[in-house]
Amino acid sequence: MIIDKYNKRVKKVDSLLCVGLDSDFKRIPKRFLNMKFPQFEFNKWIIKETHEYVSAYKSNSAFYEARGDKGIRELKMTIDYLIDKYPDIFMILDAKRADIGNTNNGYVDFIFDWLNFDAVTLHPYLGVEALQPFLDRADKGCIILCRTSNLGAGEFQNLEIGNKPLWQIVAEKVSGDWNKNENCMLVVGATYPKEMQKIRSLVGNMIILVPGIGAQGGSVKEVMNAGLDSDGLGLIINSSRGIIFSDNPREEAKKLCEEIRKYKN
Repeated sequence: MIIDKYNKRVKKVDSLLCVGLDSDFKRIPKRFLNMKFPQFEFNKWIIKETHEYVSAYKSNSAFYEARGDKGIRELKMTIDYLIDKYPDIFMILDAKRADIGNTNNGYVDFIFDWLNFDAVTLHPYLGVEALQPFLDRADKGCIILCRTSNLGAGEFQNLEIGNKPLWQIVAEKVSGDWNKNENCMLVVGATYPKEMQKIRSLVGNMIILVPGIGAQGGSVKEVMNAGLDSDGLGLIINSSRGIIFSDNPREEAKKLCEEIRKYKN
């Protein structure tokens, strides 16, 4: 199972940390901009600085798509570099895909077979039909938006249907009906620890990707208390800007990793 790859890495380095390679071209340090492949060289540097503390890297597709073919090429170079140098680290594309028919097949081929990511973020709004080509890939991970960390998340996610909020229905649907290949995960923001605790009680040991630590103000202690599974695992705790654009990415990754370890162990 693809989940095993992540859990093996977690145990190897005793870390639940995911570093977001959200390499906004406007914020890349000037010393990289004169290089032939600036985003890739920046990513390579971040990886070298942080890899010993991480179990996953998450790349937000938007920052690469914004540069057209150059950005996509450098995203591919980044993943090829990780596969070559650190093949046991879990790789996530944050693309929030889901469509119907042949459109989805194109996304699947591009993300899983050309870029070679281990997992992708998906939205559930179009229903299981739109996710089936992803779900059918038992060798890959499907990380489905459930309770997101953005301020406007409640506009739809808090709507009640039969006395249940929509985010709860999504959690129940994914864990109960969509996870036949045991390759599903959920996105639950660090800014909603009470909801996370409820979701954990519903989905058992399913892995939860947790954005919202760092720049968005989520608490590591609250996330760990609410979200760890029965094996002391089950979380991918992501930090992007707070690490990669800091003065010392290595030190920031180490600091966050050690805080996670404190509550994990």
